[in-house]
Amino acid sequence: MAEPPWTVEPDGVTLWLRLTPKGGRDAIDGIETLSDGKSVLKARVRSAPEDGRANAALIELIAKALSAPKKAVTIRSGETSRVKKLFVAGDPARYLDALAKLAPTNG
Repeated sequence: MAEPPWTVEPDGVTLWLRLTPKGGRDAIDGIETLSDGKSVLKARVRSAPEDGRANAALIELIAKALSAPKKAVTIRSGETSRVKKLFVAGDPARYLDALAKLAPTNG
């Protein structure tokens, strides 16, 4: 059983995900395992990866999905890559419930 694509921190949750820009819609499509065995959330946004628009759309998507304020979501690494590490500040317990519904880990 692969690890879920998030870890709980004392002040929030760290998420790993793979973003598909120009994906036709803004959505989180479950969990995917990368070739290195790491689990990531699959996310897609309508925006093109120009001038940070796809990243901004991703932040909005994650904030909405987790009922978090947009300012609580930050990209920690991978700003110009498809695979990104995000941090969502706040009470991790609130977010874990939403994450479990978005991307069941079957565990």
